[in-house]
Amino acid sequence: MSVRTDEELLVAYRDGEAAAFADLVERYQNDLSQFLTRFLGSRAAADDVFQDAFLQVHLSAESFDASRRFKPWLYTIAANKARDFHRRQKRRSAVSLSTPVGTADGRETSLIDLIADGEATVDAGLLESEQQALVKEVVDSLPSHYREILLLSYFQRLSYNQIADSLQIPLGTVKSRLHAAVAHFSESWRSAVSRHQGSSNQDPSNNS
Repeated sequence: MSVRTDEELLVAYRDGEAAAFADLVERYQNDLSQFLTRFLGSRAAADDVFQDAFLQVHLSAESFDASRRFKPWLYTIAANKARDFHRRQKRRSAVSLSTPVGTADGRETSLIDLIADGEATVDAGLLESEQQALVKEVVDSLPSHYREILLLSYFQRLSYNQIADSLQIPLGTVKSRLHAAVAHFSESWRSAVSRHQGSSNQDPSNNS
């Protein structure tokens, strides 16, 4: 893998070095594919959008400002392509954020752990499979603008400024939308757990 920066690779590709583009694709193969899979809820759809995103990078390479960061620019393109996919499908795709993700200290955690604020804690009485099903249910219910900002912040770990660039919204909007997304998730999680517990209590099989 080249030790050059993303920006240097794109400039090199723009100057005629074809291999530099392949380096960029390989460098983002895992992270961007995972982002798109979670965003779209389908690996096959993510693969298609990944290719579309890098096709757009190729087509727009000449317009890239090399003084800016490449990653937020790429994720802006990818997010737009994913939204286009949603519109073409005319439905909101299911997305599960229950898949474990890595953290700085090497442990694996999930969205609930990442955004736990005392409100979105996991009920200890839930089985792991039940927890995963509820997480999927809650995330599927989130409006798309909440879902995507959680993905960018907690999975791609973009800064507020980078998210603002990627989503093309003001910095203040990033902060308020992320706060609202976490609150929305927390409220929906509590409701989902409550419904689950109520359903379990009414199940005749739970009675002696």
